[in-house]
Amino acid sequence: GLDEQAMLLRAIEEKLFFPMGSDKEVSSDFQLICGTNRDLYRDVRDGKFREDLLERINLWTFYFPGLKDRPEDLEPNIEYELEQFAKKRGKKVRFSKESREDFVRFAKSDEAKWAANFRDLNNAITRMATLAPGGRITRQTVEDEIARLRRKWTREDTRQEDDILNEVLGTDKVAKVDLFDRVQLAEVLKVCRRARNMSEAGRILFAVSRQERKVTNDADRLRKYLVRFGLEWNNVNKE
Repeated sequence: GLDEQAMLLRAIEEKLFFPMGSDKEVSSDFQLICGTNRDLYRDVRDGKFREDLLERINLWTFYFPGLKDRPEDLEPNIEYELEQFAKKRGKKVRFSKESREDFVRFAKSDEAKWAANFRDLNNAITRMATLAPGGRITRQTVEDEIARLRRKWTREDTRQEDDILNEVLGTDKVAKVDLFDRVQLAEVLKVCRRARNMSEAGRILFAVSRQERKVTNDADRLRKYLVRFGLEWNNVNKE
């Protein structure tokens, strides 16, 4: 919470803090390395994170891409997970040639979100290895696991869509939007939040249709779309 953040800020700035369960203050000269999968600037705007603490810890920032953006890491880690399974369970498991090709093809496809990164991959391999008859992962086992991952990621996408719509529009307005428009608007809002400006967001959203236009004004097209829902660029892209 914010109280704990204040304690951390003091420890960083003054090198003084109270150890857990102690009433004696101690000092420590340390370097802090921290990581998150949250948008801390958005948390600052929402009052969930202290701005002074964020500015204090944000000296150097490095972006580590998720598993979805590192397809070259998939196959080596599939083998690693199988080796770890064998060590823990005392049971060596392998894919058949066809089942491995099926799983790798899916794992590298745009459809595979790997929302929980290596946790998703670890869980998938563990499930398939556990269910492998005779120590061999079959195509049917892979097919069942792919279906399970699809269901999991679909549920997560739905929750994310609801969250972003409720945040931007409010629950009362969302209730008045047709389901068809909700799905489309949620995707538009995701693109807008990733884009640096309205023109970039427009180019991404209208990438196909803009090729057929003699005059392209993607930013204006996006602006008019947002107006339909009573929104402006600053409402959806708060930097």
